[in-house]
Amino acid sequence: MKLMTFISSGAQHIGLVEDGHVVDLNAFDASLPGSIRSALEAGVDLVALAAKARQSDAERLPLESLELATLIPEPGKIVCLGLNYFDHAKESGREKPDYPWLFFRGKSSLMGHGQPGIVPKVSDRFDYEAELAVVIGRTVPRHVSQADALQYVFGYTCFNDMSVRDYQKRTPQWTIGKNFDATGALGPVLVTADELPEGAKSLRIQARLNGAVMQDADTSDMIWSVAETIALLSDCMTLEPGDVIAMGTPAGVGQSRTPPVWMKAGDVIEIEIERIGLLVNPIHAEVA
Repeated sequence: MKLMTFISSGAQHIGLVEDGHVVDLNAFDASLPGSIRSALEAGVDLVALAAKARQSDAERLPLESLELATLIPEPGKIVCLGLNYFDHAKESGREKPDYPWLFFRGKSSLMGHGQPGIVPKVSDRFDYEAELAVVIGRTVPRHVSQADALQYVFGYTCFNDMSVRDYQKRTPQWTIGKNFDATGALGPVLVTADELPEGAKSLRIQARLNGAVMQDADTSDMIWSVAETIALLSDCMTLEPGDVIAMGTPAGVGQSRTPPVWMKAGDVIEIEIERIGLLVNPIHAEVA
């Protein structure tokens, strides 16, 4: 099933998405927390609750009439992988890494479907990165095996790891170029793991800038799979409900093109992953 986060009367609500309509799960069950992360932390069985709501006569709201919010508004951790596709590592002038290149994003960098990605005043080297994102559903025990890792995944969504490239390259690690406000688009829906191939393998992933295909790959091309990534991370940290893992981007990013292609105000960037959804964001200039 597909879940989303939207705004109703100024508050976050969780919705079940079906055939262009949304069932407000918070209206169906008033005890439900207003965010997916909070619900997962509280141990709510969102799949079972959504299944009950689906069978009920609860009101169906037109999806197009709703104001979408950031899908996971305040993840405890947003762990991102760099150079996790063979072709992207090659176009970046690097060999296959021996261990994942990892960095964190902060919650203030996130925004939702339809919300603008912001070209900062201090740079015009604003790039796109189509990525598969993993949402953890239950606390992952330390040193979990690859064989057991996927049972802790709640679902998958689209991510656009918009990057300010000159700032990314100012330091040996990439954090500063990946954490400008309104540069991490997440959504629009969270597809539960049972709806997809194991580990979300063999799904087509694309980025389109103003309708032109810029990235076109398959999630099976990832160097580290979802299961292997969770197992590796569990050697170091406790992954918790609502944590997000961004699984890296394939070849075709703007900085690796000749000449480079940078996003600018007025552009529209689309990230689409087969069987998951279409994430669309307009690009605006910073005005603050």
